[in-house]
Amino acid sequence: MISEPAEASSTSRIPNFFRMPIQARITALHERGLLTDADLRLLESGDHTLKRHVADKMIENVVGVLGLPLGLGLNFLINGRDYVVPLSVEEPSIVAGLSGAARTARLSGGFDAAATDPILIGQVQLVDAADPDRAAETLLAHKQDILDLANSLHLRMVARGGGARDLEVFRHHAPEDGREMTVLHLLVDTRDAMGANLVNGMCEGIAPLVESLTGGKVFLRILSNLTDRALVRASVRIPVENLAAKGFEGAAVRDGIILANDLARVDPYRAATHNKGIMNGVDAVAIATGNDFRAIEAAAHAYAARDGRYRGLTRWTRNSDGDLVGELDMPMKVGTVGGSLETNPTVRINHRLLGSPGATELAGVMGAVGLAQNYAALRALTTAGIQQNHMTLHARSVASAAEVPEGLFERVVEGLIESGEIKVWKARELAEAIGREPRAGAVADDAPTSSACGKVILLGEHAVVYGRSALAAPIPLAVEARISEAREGVHISIPRWGLEQRMPPADRHPDGAPGILATLLRRLELADRAMTIEIVPHVPRAMGLGGSASLAVAVLRALDAHYALGLADEEINAHAFQCEQAAHGRASGVDNTVATYGTPLLYRNRETPAFETVPAARCLPLVIGIGSQASLTAHTVRRVHAAWKDRPARYDAIFDQIESLTHAAVEAMRNGFLDDLGELMNLCHGHLNALQVSTPELEQMVHIARTNGAVGAKLTGGGGGGSIVALAPRARDRVGDALQAAGFETLSFDIE
Repeated sequence: MISEPAEASSTSRIPNFFRMPIQARITALHERGLLTDADLRLLESGDHTLKRHVADKMIENVVGVLGLPLGLGLNFLINGRDYVVPLSVEEPSIVAGLSGAARTARLSGGFDAAATDPILIGQVQLVDAADPDRAAETLLAHKQDILDLANSLHLRMVARGGGARDLEVFRHHAPEDGREMTVLHLLVDTRDAMGANLVNGMCEGIAPLVESLTGGKVFLRILSNLTDRALVRASVRIPVENLAAKGFEGAAVRDGIILANDLARVDPYRAATHNKGIMNGVDAVAIATGNDFRAIEAAAHAYAARDGRYRGLTRWTRNSDGDLVGELDMPMKVGTVGGSLETNPTVRINHRLLGSPGATELAGVMGAVGLAQNYAALRALTTAGIQQNHMTLHARSVASAAEVPEGLFERVVEGLIESGEIKVWKARELAEAIGREPRAGAVADDAPTSSACGKVILLGEHAVVYGRSALAAPIPLAVEARISEAREGVHISIPRWGLEQRMPPADRHPDGAPGILATLLRRLELADRAMTIEIVPHVPRAMGLGGSASLAVAVLRALDAHYALGLADEEINAHAFQCEQAAHGRASGVDNTVATYGTPLLYRNRETPAFETVPAARCLPLVIGIGSQASLTAHTVRRVHAAWKDRPARYDAIFDQIESLTHAAVEAMRNGFLDDLGELMNLCHGHLNALQVSTPELEQMVHIARTNGAVGAKLTGGGGGGSIVALAPRARDRVGDALQAAGFETLSFDIE
């Protein structure tokens, strides 16, 4: 496991940043020392934006100032250092995609990036030399004289360690008039400056000497934007277990990314889109830091065609351990001083957010961002596809542009996607039509609310699927639900998950929450009723905390209350179990049982599932650490089952050991021996690790909890991502604070 640096928790890992209001985000940056007091005042007041009178001195014919959104890429760990990366871009999904990619990369050590010296090339074009071959030889023979003259023109740059370093001479044949051209390349280290004016001045200054040495005539004297002497190389390694996505195993995602990248290496049509995606990230940083994104674009695309065929700039491969390895090589000539960088106050703030890097460091950051954006795009294409996410974000942007009222916003977005006409006029048309009618899916304010508990498994996961026992405890008030009448159809509303839609037809076999609800309505013969189901979850999805079972139980109770079905707890539990089977395959039954009965219990899954309540002699102070990766319960259950089928005796022995620990834990809980209970949890985690259902992120959270005073800490649920549970009778707040400081969300509660 690769640990994050100590300062990481105070910089780029800011939990729930995207959910905060803008003011809270600014405050969070200030509290972490990323913004000065002056920066804070400028951002709060809006005075950081470029003013018209300043813009009027930057270019001609100014009539106003164009604004672009300024967002932050979080989670970046580059060369062992944390970065908050400013991004100025108008296209949806880029900031979120980059932050997600960086979060995945940091689990295995983050990005490595290295940049060469910031060399810029100036070109001096010589024509009409009597003997072009001799002219080239003469220029090379007088190299030092030419360099000395160039450096004499910019002594301050030389004093900073830069200046003209070398020269090269090339011969070309003019295709139109057949003239011979000798072109001198002046290689200049511009240090932290972008250097365009400096290099142009040097080329102008040495032109008379070039003419006198060769007898020819100098024509063009200008820099080249093909900055192939200022290169950056970024790389990342992502273990296969960190690649898994809902419905996609990590190995399949890895192989899909490699295959998609291979097409960009051989097909220029794909390569153009591939490289545009890379530049989505690079350009956003360039604009935010006041750099010439047009020059960077030109260099990147020219470099992509350097062997005569246009190719993708990245290379994704599989190493000997099966990890996905990505590399990006591209020109990256940037500056951090001078010019527009000093003029625009927002640009100055952005450089401070980055830690005021030099040009070489900034080039490394931008290379890592380009690679991260490429990974995010390829992963989206390889898994669920980029179009649906992009379409949703685009629809939200269009609805905002149409000034759709907040109360109609989500329905208009849904209508735009369904219609395929994601246009401002369509958004206004939908808003007007919806506004004329009562909302079909509105939940009556007086509708009664039902609820269900989540679950945390203290010991016994996976073994319980094979007839052993599991000790589980409830998470209070995990999900609330209520039902009201509608005019037609079944409407689902889960605002916290961004889900507000009409129930898809059953023959589409919807997954996720719509799939669970479709199963329930079919089993209860309510699919033809018109209703709105509003759900308020208090635990995150797919994190091993029984969210799907809690949802099923809460909705079952709400349906029971609304339609007077007279369902007993046993019936609710049975219906919820069937939903769990549909969602996870070989479900143990623990989640739905805890959700239904809401008490600590010992659950046995033999021929006939059974459970008994387990009262705790002492209060159990628990902390749940919630990771960034979804728990892949169905995947880990299948993988463990395959291993058990291959070696049943070996795995039955492990399950028996977990069973023994579980029963010992029940006695410790009944007797109030919390230190013993914690030790048993630690031992159980060791067995789960042997089953290969843990991940680096889960191990990191377990380590943080134990080193901050938890007597026991282990993964909970199916593993492959998700959450950990820590028992901390003497240090609950310290454990929670430490997990939050490392960037993880937490839940803390007591089992009485």
